Amino acid sequence: MEYQIGQLVEGVITGIQPYGAFLQLDAHTQGLIHISECRSAYIQSVDEELKVGDVVKVVVLNIDHYSKKISLSRRETLLEASQRPIVVEKHPNKGKIHYWTNQYTEYGFKTITESYPVMLQEALGRLK
Repeated sequence: MEYQIGQLVEGVITGIQPYGAFLQLDAHTQGLIHISECRSAYIQSVDEELKVGDVVKVVVLNIDHYSKKISLSRRETLLEASQRPIVVEKHPNKGKIHYWTNQYTEYGFKTITESYPVMLQEALGRLK
């Protein structure tokens, strides 16, 4: 199977080392979950968190095509939706670039057109 960075995959823990856990993704592919990627909190030892034979979901962090090594993260799958990083995507529209995020907020941002009357009044007030 061809894996991509950011892809959510499932596998079986096949080995535990002090620096991480090895995960069998398919018959021919194995990846490493580094100890820092087991969960977002500090852990003393990988075997506190994972056991050989556990089936876990992980996110592909990095793929080194030269050495055929795949870095995986379990931490990313455990984060709450509010703790996940904001993803910004550019979408072209009639020559203009619009930015969309996965972060929904209902405060704090107004366009310059909407803010212009208030900004003008503040600037004129400073000139008096």
